[in-house]
Amino acid sequence: MSETGVGGMSELVTHSEDSALWSTLRRHTQARIGLGRAGSGLPTRHRLELQAAHAAARDAVHSPFHPDTVAAALTGMPTVRVRSAAPDRLTYLQRPDLGRRLDATDRAHLPSGEWDLVFVVADGLSSRAVHEHAAAMVRATRSRLPADWRVAPVVLAEQARVALGDDVAHAMGAAAVVVLVGERPGMSAADSLGAYLTYGPRPGVTTDADRNCLSNIRPPLGLMYETAAAKLVALLRGARELGRSGVALKDESDALPTAVAQSM
Repeated sequence: MSETGVGGMSELVTHSEDSALWSTLRRHTQARIGLGRAGSGLPTRHRLELQAAHAAARDAVHSPFHPDTVAAALTGMPTVRVRSAAPDRLTYLQRPDLGRRLDATDRAHLPSGEWDLVFVVADGLSSRAVHEHAAAMVRATRSRLPADWRVAPVVLAEQARVALGDDVAHAMGAAAVVVLVGERPGMSAADSLGAYLTYGPRPGVTTDADRNCLSNIRPPLGLMYETAAAKLVALLRGARELGRSGVALKDESDALPTAVAQSM
């Protein structure tokens, strides 16, 4: 693809060899590259694809969370349901601070104990991501945890943001929390799940610098469950040994032999 200029104006000229190059590159990325031009805009096909992706992103943000769907997929695992202080979706989107705090009534009903870890499954900004990936991610992670780890019931949180996990872990007495949350949809993915690990969370004190994040969990186009779970368990082991998470804790799981990483 080349440009020729006349009087400061440029005209996009497409060559057949360039088209073949873009086609090859597009097989390795979901980014919208080399789409070409129709007049002053995009070709109709690509414009329609972009509009469809935007609609999917909006649907992901506004689609309701169904805790029953996740609970049914967590076969044999006890669950607890909570809500944030945001009473509805509109308030949740307009008041991020309320999505970080537990509803006071729900906090009082959380079971407490001496847990090593609690999983919080939060709808976040994509309930679709949670419905499709959260249960599988919990199972994959739990299967790799040491047998002596005490894991609390899975908390299913509605209208929730990442920091809600601090409130949940503090109320339940858990040393660490992993929040599995629907990530903000983009034009390439509306079903991306994020996993946020926090060790020793303190509501209102813990910041994002105290967390470790694994992003874009969504097989087959993103991070696979097995890979994400191995990384997460490696981080959990490291956080327990170090006594903290976040910027002080590095993900070194890629440096481990494959057999070791898969056994963790």
